[in-house]
Amino acid sequence: MKISHNLRRLSLIFWIHVFIPNILVNAQDVRKEIFSTIEKSGGVNFAYTIPNDIEANVPPTGYEPFYISHFGRHGSRYLVSDKEYLKVINVFEKADSEQILTPLGQDVFNRLKIIYSQVEGNGGELTPLGKRQMNEISERMFEKYPNVFIQNAQITAVSTTVGRCINSMELFCEGLREKNPVLNINMDSHENHMDYLNHHTSQAVQFRYAKDTWLPEYELFEESHIIPDRLIKSLFLSVEHLGPEFKPSSFMFDLFEIAGNMQNTMIDISLYDLFQKEELYNLWQAKNYQLYVKYGNAAINGGMMMENAKPLLNDILNKAENIISKNEVGASFRFGHDGNIVPLAMLLHIQGTYNSVANPQDYANFWNDFKVAPMAANIQMVFYRHPEVKDVLVTFLYNEQTVSVPPIETSLFPFYKWSDVKTFYQSLLQKPSKVPTS
Repeated sequence: MKISHNLRRLSLIFWIHVFIPNILVNAQDVRKEIFSTIEKSGGVNFAYTIPNDIEANVPPTGYEPFYISHFGRHGSRYLVSDKEYLKVINVFEKADSEQILTPLGQDVFNRLKIIYSQVEGNGGELTPLGKRQMNEISERMFEKYPNVFIQNAQITAVSTTVGRCINSMELFCEGLREKNPVLNINMDSHENHMDYLNHHTSQAVQFRYAKDTWLPEYELFEESHIIPDRLIKSLFLSVEHLGPEFKPSSFMFDLFEIAGNMQNTMIDISLYDLFQKEELYNLWQAKNYQLYVKYGNAAINGGMMMENAKPLLNDILNKAENIISKNEVGASFRFGHDGNIVPLAMLLHIQGTYNSVANPQDYANFWNDFKVAPMAANIQMVFYRHPEVKDVLVTFLYNEQTVSVPPIETSLFPFYKWSDVKTFYQSLLQKPSKVPTS
């Protein structure tokens, strides 16, 4: 019993001295990161940033790239529906008619009217920035791996049936064809592809929308983090004439959503000046919480969200094996949504994407939506082969930056043996997805 007690005591001391400092450092780091780049508080609305280092990894002698397997989120878009703008504008219209807008409130109302005049009718569509992102990502890919995009390359591109994904696919492929007009790219957005590109198990859907799963704890978190009083008083002289349906916290969140998405529109108007940095950080935490629980690997969902990406991973493995077995050159491009790339990244076990955290207060310290699923987020697996060596090598890029897959061992980082990668991923497809909690 004494030994057991001492072991528990040593374990507690180790946890206090190792994990708690790490959590505090992570918390300070992410807050500092958002404070220095407030656009990151937009989370999944964070506009894609061009990586600093776009050079291809130098493979071992004799190895050449021959195949790229890719999944990309659509480019920057407007808010999904015009209604997201209108429900905020309608509040300002009501307040204006009741003459309860402060001078700042009137200014914001004027800004929103200008914004809406330029976004109306474009709900969910790609913005000019989103179109440019797709073109530029594919052009950089071509520059890095020209040997993959030769005349006889076997290139396929598929997307979900949603317009912004179809458009992203077309613009991405257009960027490649601008570099090599003879490329033959087979593009398709048939409903059949939804079975693996946008797969969601019934259990996952039920969990997301059940009111007795994650929602009660989230509501407590939101109540303690979303404090709207200061913002509301800066915009309205009073709120009693706005009606019983007016909810200050919801209004603050809705205005925050518009503010966060402005970076994607290329409209030279900002709403970030309405918020204090700590408010932006707390609003982001709440939004990050929701995405992590509903699509990520939060401990409360028991790892079930990884199941959503298994058909997609199976497609990745099969298409790669097909190219390898036929000794061909080519690429497979896939286009979907944030709710698709989040589970795929964690099922692939890309570093920083699959942590399973139990305490909601720690979510932001271990998982950040603006890193995992910004607009135009993409995962690239680049395959290399040697004319005289059997082993195929593969390297992983996330948002065009080299990343690691910690569960898979390699002595050649950032290159992994495909045989090891395939074995690990096949094992995941054959068992329920579970990862130890942090």
